[in-house]
Amino acid sequence: MKDWTGVLRLDLEERQGKTVAKNVYFQGALKVMRPIYHDESGQVCYYILNPGGGYLDGDRYHLQISLEKQARLTLTTQSATKVYRTPHTLAYQETEIFLKAGSYLEYIPDPLIAYQHARYKQKNIIHMEKGATFLYSDIITPGWSPNGERFSYNWIQLINEIYLDDELVAYDHINLNPATQNMAALGFMEGFSHLGSMMVVGEQTSPNLLDRLYDVLNSSTHAYDVGISLLPVKGFTIRVLANPTQTIERLFTICHHMISEEWFKISPSFLRKY
Repeated sequence: MKDWTGVLRLDLEERQGKTVAKNVYFQGALKVMRPIYHDESGQVCYYILNPGGGYLDGDRYHLQISLEKQARLTLTTQSATKVYRTPHTLAYQETEIFLKAGSYLEYIPDPLIAYQHARYKQKNIIHMEKGATFLYSDIITPGWSPNGERFSYNWIQLINEIYLDDELVAYDHINLNPATQNMAALGFMEGFSHLGSMMVVGEQTSPNLLDRLYDVLNSSTHAYDVGISLLPVKGFTIRVLANPTQTIERLFTICHHMISEEWFKISPSFLRKY
């Protein structure tokens, strides 16, 4: 595709125990804030900004993130991704991620909010070398509509492709089309309004960690449905159906902390957005 609405390139490397940028480039309606180091681990955090405030008809965004060996990055957004009505052409975002051996990326964007008559497609393509670690989450949220309808957006499609040493090891495809699907039916939203997904790939994945995650996710009295699935490689996915955004965020925060503390002996930093 050409004529991107926003472009972001971020290349990082490890220097003397600290992750620093080799190259930072942005153009159009995408920017990043200055790097932030929340602790002494050397892991860097970047916040992605969209000065336009939301995705509009025909908007197209392209992100490319590269981590060299031993580089460690937390990548998040300043606020929710808001997709407004797209009467003519859908909004599209494509992210390419390249992770060298020993690198670690946690990509934790704020929720995606799709408003009335919104059409949105997102594609994440992750290329990992053996020994790299990847953690990603997303939350789909229906936006406000004048008549109070729960699913007033037209179409949402999220695709995640994960390649390990150039072999496709995971393909995750979410396709929500309220006009043609019974969103309350089994296999769709099943009476809930929000959908959260977390994908984790790392050689440190163990049965003990999965058992602990399962116990924690199923110990709450809040109303939600949750499931954990193993990937063909060392890794897993977590899927949550709930109504408040905060329920999914709370569950993913708990999982994130458990993973970080077991794998890296540190607690993830609080990503303050206000």
